[in-house]
Amino acid sequence: MNKWLRKSLFVTISILTFGLITPSQLINQVNAEKINDRDSFEAAAPERNFVQSNGFLEESEFNRESFIQDLIKQAENQSYQKFGTRIKPVIENEFREIIFPNIERALEETTAQFPEDNVRNLTITEHPGAGHSEKIFNIKDSVSGKDILRFHVRRDNPPQAGYWFNFHYHTYHDDFQGHHELGSIYWAKNTPPKWMS
Repeated sequence: MNKWLRKSLFVTISILTFGLITPSQLINQVNAEKINDRDSFEAAAPERNFVQSNGFLEESEFNRESFIQDLIKQAENQSYQKFGTRIKPVIENEFREIIFPNIERALEETTAQFPEDNVRNLTITEHPGAGHSEKIFNIKDSVSGKDILRFHVRRDNPPQAGYWFNFHYHTYHDDFQGHHELGSIYWAKNTPPKWMS
Protein backbone atom coordinates (compact mmCIF):
# COMPACT_ATOMS: atom_id res chain seq x y z
CA MET A 1 0.00 0.00 0.00
CA ASN A 2 2.88 2.37 0.79
CA LYS A 3 4.32 2.00 -2.75
CA TRP A 4 0.92 2.62 -4.32
CA LEU A 5 0.46 5.78 -2.25
CA ARG A 6 3.94 7.04 -3.16
CA LYS A 7 3.34 6.48 -6.88
CA SER A 8 0.01 8.30 -6.68
CA LEU A 9 1.70 11.20 -4.90
CA PHE A 10 4.37 11.39 -7.65
CA VAL A 11 1.77 11.54 -10.41
CA THR A 12 -0.37 14.11 -8.58
CA ILE A 13 2.56 16.43 -7.87
CA SER A 14 3.82 16.17 -11.44
CA ILE A 15 0.43 17.12 -12.84
CA LEU A 16 -0.19 19.99 -10.40
CA THR A 17 3.20 21.66 -10.85
CA PHE A 18 3.55 21.09 -14.62
CA GLY A 19 6.93 19.48 -13.97
CA LEU A 20 8.46 22.54 -12.26
CA ILE A 21 8.82 20.61 -9.02
CA THR A 22 9.61 16.97 -9.42
CA PRO A 23 8.26 14.53 -6.88
CA SER A 24 11.80 13.42 -6.08
CA GLN A 25 12.65 17.01 -5.04
CA LEU A 26 9.64 17.07 -2.72
CA ILE A 27 10.44 13.67 -1.24
CA ASN A 28 14.10 14.65 -0.76
CA GLN A 29 12.97 17.72 1.18
CA VAL A 30 10.59 15.67 3.32
CA ASN A 31 13.18 12.94 3.92
CA ALA A 32 16.20 15.24 4.22
CA GLU A 33 17.53 13.27 7.16
CA LYS A 34 17.55 10.06 5.08
CA ILE A 35 20.39 10.69 2.61
CA ASN A 36 21.41 7.67 0.58
CA ASP A 37 24.34 7.09 -1.78
CA ARG A 38 22.33 7.94 -4.90
CA ASP A 39 21.36 11.36 -3.54
CA SER A 40 24.95 12.29 -2.80
CA PHE A 41 25.93 11.85 -6.47
CA GLU A 42 23.05 13.78 -8.05
CA ALA A 43 24.01 17.14 -9.54
CA ALA A 44 21.88 20.18 -8.89
CA ALA A 45 19.70 21.22 -11.79
CA PRO A 46 20.60 24.53 -13.41
CA GLU A 47 18.61 27.48 -12.08
CA ARG A 48 16.02 29.00 -14.37
CA ASN A 49 14.14 32.22 -14.03
CA PHE A 50 10.41 31.97 -14.47
CA VAL A 51 7.86 34.70 -14.96
CA GLN A 52 4.10 34.40 -14.74
CA SER A 53 2.02 35.48 -17.70
CA ASN A 54 -1.58 34.56 -18.46
CA GLY A 55 -1.64 32.28 -15.42
CA PHE A 56 1.21 30.07 -16.69
CA LEU A 57 4.85 29.99 -15.67
CA GLU A 58 7.28 30.59 -18.52
CA GLU A 59 11.05 30.74 -18.70
CA SER A 60 12.18 34.40 -18.60
CA GLU A 61 13.30 36.16 -21.74
CA PHE A 62 16.88 36.57 -22.94
CA ASN A 63 18.53 39.66 -21.39
CA ARG A 64 20.75 41.18 -24.08
CA GLU A 65 22.50 43.71 -21.79
CA SER A 66 23.31 41.09 -19.18
CA PHE A 67 24.64 38.76 -21.87
CA ILE A 68 26.91 41.46 -23.32
CA GLN A 69 28.21 42.40 -19.85
CA ASP A 70 29.02 38.73 -19.22
CA LEU A 71 30.89 38.61 -22.55
CA ILE A 72 32.87 41.71 -21.55
CA LYS A 73 33.76 40.18 -18.17
CA GLN A 74 34.99 37.01 -19.89
CA ALA A 75 37.08 39.18 -22.25
CA GLU A 76 38.72 40.87 -19.26
CA ASN A 77 39.47 37.52 -17.61
CA GLN A 78 40.97 36.13 -20.83
CA SER A 79 43.18 39.21 -21.15
CA TYR A 80 44.58 38.83 -17.63
CA GLN A 81 45.10 35.13 -18.22
CA LYS A 82 47.09 36.01 -21.37
CA PHE A 83 49.34 38.43 -19.45
CA GLY A 84 50.33 35.80 -16.89
CA THR A 85 51.83 36.52 -13.48
CA ARG A 86 54.92 38.32 -14.79
CA ILE A 87 53.39 40.82 -17.23
CA LYS A 88 50.02 41.48 -15.55
CA PRO A 89 51.32 43.38 -12.46
CA VAL A 90 53.33 45.74 -14.68
CA ILE A 91 50.64 46.68 -17.24
CA GLU A 92 47.36 45.92 -15.45
CA ASN A 93 46.49 49.53 -14.48
CA GLU A 94 47.23 50.99 -17.92
CA PHE A 95 45.37 48.12 -19.57
CA ARG A 96 42.29 48.75 -17.41
CA GLU A 97 42.36 52.54 -18.01
CA ILE A 98 43.45 52.79 -21.67
CA ILE A 99 42.93 49.50 -23.54
CA PHE A 100 39.98 47.76 -21.92
CA PRO A 101 37.45 50.59 -22.47
CA ASN A 102 38.28 50.32 -26.20
CA ILE A 103 37.74 46.53 -26.09
CA GLU A 104 34.36 47.12 -24.42
CA ARG A 105 33.40 49.66 -27.08
CA ALA A 106 34.41 47.27 -29.90
CA LEU A 107 32.35 44.46 -28.35
CA GLU A 108 29.31 46.70 -27.83
CA GLU A 109 29.49 48.12 -31.37
CA THR A 110 29.82 44.65 -32.88
CA THR A 111 27.00 43.06 -30.86
CA ALA A 112 24.74 46.01 -31.76
CA GLN A 113 24.97 44.86 -35.39
CA PHE A 114 23.38 41.49 -34.59
CA PRO A 115 19.69 40.77 -34.02
CA GLU A 116 18.86 39.35 -30.59
CA ASP A 117 18.53 35.78 -31.87
CA ASN A 118 22.10 35.92 -33.23
CA VAL A 119 23.68 37.76 -30.28
CA ARG A 120 22.91 34.85 -27.97
CA ASN A 121 25.06 32.64 -30.25
CA LEU A 122 28.20 34.71 -29.73
CA THR A 123 30.86 33.04 -27.58
CA ILE A 124 34.40 33.82 -26.50
CA THR A 125 37.28 31.42 -27.04
CA GLU A 126 38.47 29.68 -23.90
CA HIS A 127 42.26 29.89 -24.19
CA PRO A 128 44.49 32.83 -25.11
CA GLY A 129 47.66 32.18 -27.10
CA ALA A 130 50.80 31.55 -25.04
CA GLY A 131 54.47 32.17 -25.80
CA HIS A 132 54.81 34.68 -28.65
CA SER A 133 51.28 34.25 -30.04
CA GLU A 134 49.32 37.48 -30.54
CA LYS A 135 45.89 35.98 -29.78
CA ILE A 136 44.13 37.24 -26.66
CA PHE A 137 40.66 35.91 -27.50
CA ASN A 138 38.24 35.54 -30.41
CA ILE A 139 34.51 36.17 -30.51
CA LYS A 140 32.78 33.59 -32.67
CA ASP A 141 29.33 32.48 -33.75
CA SER A 142 28.76 29.18 -31.97
CA VAL A 143 26.27 28.03 -34.61
CA SER A 144 28.42 28.58 -37.71
CA GLY A 145 31.74 28.20 -35.87
CA LYS A 146 33.08 31.27 -37.69
CA ASP A 147 35.08 34.03 -35.99
CA ILE A 148 33.49 37.47 -35.74
CA LEU A 149 36.29 39.39 -33.97
CA ARG A 150 39.91 38.53 -33.18
CA PHE A 151 41.62 40.47 -30.39
CA HIS A 152 45.43 40.49 -30.49
CA VAL A 153 48.42 42.00 -28.75
CA ARG A 154 51.69 42.35 -30.66
CA ARG A 155 55.15 43.09 -29.27
CA ASP A 156 56.70 46.06 -31.01
CA ASN A 157 60.36 47.07 -30.68
CA PRO A 158 60.93 50.31 -32.59
CA PRO A 159 64.60 51.38 -32.80
CA GLN A 160 65.81 53.09 -29.62
CA ALA A 161 62.26 53.02 -28.14
CA GLY A 162 62.15 49.84 -26.06
CA TYR A 163 59.33 47.29 -26.15
CA TRP A 164 55.66 48.15 -26.56
CA PHE A 165 52.51 46.03 -26.44
CA ASN A 166 50.26 47.00 -29.35
CA PHE A 167 46.63 45.99 -28.76
CA HIS A 168 44.36 45.70 -31.80
CA TYR A 169 41.57 43.63 -33.29
CA HIS A 170 40.47 42.27 -36.65
CA THR A 171 36.91 41.81 -37.86
CA TYR A 172 35.11 39.47 -40.24
CA HIS A 173 33.75 42.48 -42.21
CA ASP A 174 37.04 42.76 -44.13
CA ASP A 175 38.07 39.11 -43.82
CA PHE A 176 40.35 39.99 -40.85
CA GLN A 177 42.66 42.11 -43.02
CA GLY A 178 42.13 45.50 -41.34
CA HIS A 179 44.05 46.46 -38.23
CA HIS A 180 41.80 48.27 -35.70
CA GLU A 181 43.92 49.98 -33.03
CA LEU A 182 42.99 49.70 -29.35
CA GLY A 183 46.13 51.35 -27.97
CA SER A 184 49.71 50.60 -26.89
CA ILE A 185 51.43 50.13 -23.52
CA TYR A 186 55.14 50.63 -22.95
CA TRP A 187 56.96 47.70 -21.36
CA ALA A 188 60.66 48.59 -20.91
CA LYS A 189 64.01 48.47 -22.75
CA ASN A 190 64.48 44.81 -21.80
CA THR A 191 62.70 41.94 -23.60
CA PRO A 192 59.33 41.09 -22.04
CA PRO A 193 58.68 37.54 -20.82
CA LYS A 194 56.53 35.15 -22.87
CA TRP A 195 52.76 35.40 -22.59
CA MET A 196 51.13 33.36 -19.82
CA SER A 197 54.43 32.96 -17.96
